[in-house]
Amino acid sequence: MMTTTVDLFASALRFHPDGEVRAVERQMTSSGSGTWQLATFHVETDADVHADHWEMHPEAEEAVCCLTGGMRLYFRPDAPGGTEDMVRLRAGAAVIIPRGRWHRLELDAPSDLMSITLRQGTRLERRAEAD
Repeated sequence: MMTTTVDLFASALRFHPDGEVRAVERQMTSSGSGTWQLATFHVETDADVHADHWEMHPEAEEAVCCLTGGMRLYFRPDAPGGTEDMVRLRAGAAVIIPRGRWHRLELDAPSDLMSITLRQGTRLERRAEAD
């Protein structure tokens, strides 16, 4: 058995249904492969976390973990004209985003983040300024 060391800030880990784990290039949109992805990011600005876009994963929940720094996670209102719900994460905290729930991130400080989800069907939509 060969042991592999993986730089989690350069690659993602894909967990396959047959139990295999592979280091791969990070993919932020739908993979269509039925694999779970663990991806870690060092982010400096809101542009690094696509704060101007809503994201949604229809096939599975997502765990977003704040490893260092701090961030705010916003949930899109269910009805037009509603207000966004917000969860603040500090280092060492995580939130589980329900399947099919639109969300976006904004940073409080440069941070290291980890995301774990099934990317299949992932959708991004540009956020209107007056959501």
